[in-house]
This record gives sequence, structure tokens and C-alpha cells, in this order.
Amino acid sequence: MKIDLALQVACEASDLPGQADFERWVAAALEGRRERAELTVRIVDDAESQYLNRTWRHHDRPANVLSFPVGPAAGLPPRLRASTLGDLVVCAPVVSREAAEQGKPASAHWAHLVVHGTLHLLGYDHMDRAKAAVMEALEVEILARLGYMNPYADLPLS
Repeated sequence: MKIDLALQVACEASDLPGQADFERWVAAALEGRRERAELTVRIVDDAESQYLNRTWRHHDRPANVLSFPVGPAAGLPPRLRASTLGDLVVCAPVVSREAAEQGKPASAHWAHLVVHGTLHLLGYDHMDRAKAAVMEALEVEILARLGYMNPYADLPLS
């Protein structure tokens, strides 16, 4: 599998995962779904995440991960059109807060959010119970292959 992942760090967070971690998590989410992928992962602070979430989703708060899939890209050559997935924006402070609140290692939460966001870039969503069940089952399976526990195991139902 060929992954071209551009990692942008646009905040002052410490203890961020490295390029290899992001590539491993994206590759696990793509396994069996794509042979080649190009995407950007941008790590941001609360302010940038809140701005993007408010602008694109109309939620005036920072989000843990936002996915911006590339739609049909008419001007791109066919090989790029087939491989360009889009952008993930991950808010480092939200990831840290949620990991602490959920009592899980930060690396496990980073992995979950990158897998979750990558699945969104592939077209998966959780807008209804049936789609949520499919997406969550995939996340659990992918994370288990990576050596992480079920991220939904001890969370309260919403």
C-alpha cells in the first residue's frame, strides 16, 4: 500500500504522535479498501478546530476530528483522482482532554480518531443507527489489529 500523508502541526502541543504513527493508523483503516491514498492530517489547537467546526458543521465548539473528503476532482488526472482522499483535522487539546476523561492512553485515542476520520474520508458515516453500527464495528476491528482496546467498551451510550 502506498500512502502519501502530509502531516501539518499547527499548534504548540507536546507529545504528539509521529509521522510513522499516523501512517500506520491510516494504512490500517485503508487495508483492503484502497491500494493508494493521498491525504493531509493537520494537528490544530482549540481555536482553529472551533472555527472549522463552526464554519463547516455549524457547531460552535472544537471537535476532536473533522474530515474533509475530496469530492469528484474534475481537474485532476485519473491516478490522482482515484487516490486523493482529503484532509483530517485533529484537535490536540481535545484529544488530550477526552483521553484523560475516558481513562485511556492518549495514543489509543489518537489511533481511534485517525481511523475514524479516515473511514469518513472513505465515505463511512454514523448518521443513523445502522450506519453507526457498521462504522463502529470496523473501527473496533481495525483498532484490535493495531493492538488497541475497543474504544466504545466503557463509554456511556448517547
